[in-house]
Amino acid sequence: MAVAAGTYELGPQSGRLLVKTRRTGLGSKAGHDLTLEVTRWSGRALVDPAEPANCLLAVDVAVDSFEVREGTGGIKALTDSDRADIQRTIRETILHTSRHPTITFRSRNVYGTAESFTVDGVLTIMGATGPATIQGGVTEGQIRGTATIVQSLWGIRPYSAFLGALKLKDEVVVEFDVALRQPS
Repeated sequence: MAVAAGTYELGPQSGRLLVKTRRTGLGSKAGHDLTLEVTRWSGRALVDPAEPANCLLAVDVAVDSFEVREGTGGIKALTDSDRADIQRTIRETILHTSRHPTITFRSRNVYGTAESFTVDGVLTIMGATGPATIQGGVTEGQIRGTATIVQSLWGIRPYSAFLGALKLKDEVVVEFDVALRQPS
């Protein structure tokens, strides 16, 4: 399926935006690798298949909408109470949603083809702004891709417990799988 030129509205109605964490440290067997879903986000993509440099992408994420979807590994399965505790920790301790309610991404440069593209842009998390790169492609009308974010570059201290024996890796992976609907 060829990608049609135009402007596309993106959000939970058109696909999923996931954040994946991995554990490390001597106590890592006790923790979980987490898959979080962003349930409130919006975006706009200006697509020009003939000239990728003309493409633009803007995404806004409501930080308080991160929900734990899966926890793999660990000594025991995640309970609903565990999920609520994790979400509270993300909001209050890690991302401070009361002071920084939104994460934004704005593209600066798009290159490649629809099948394999790179988007270089500016990511703002907790008031800190820096470069971020997305790798992706379009297959059968779905845009799929990933970006690896190093938390400490944005002033985020990765979660740790048990005096640092259990901690999350500094890198988190953001994955997206979004349907391209007919341009508006």
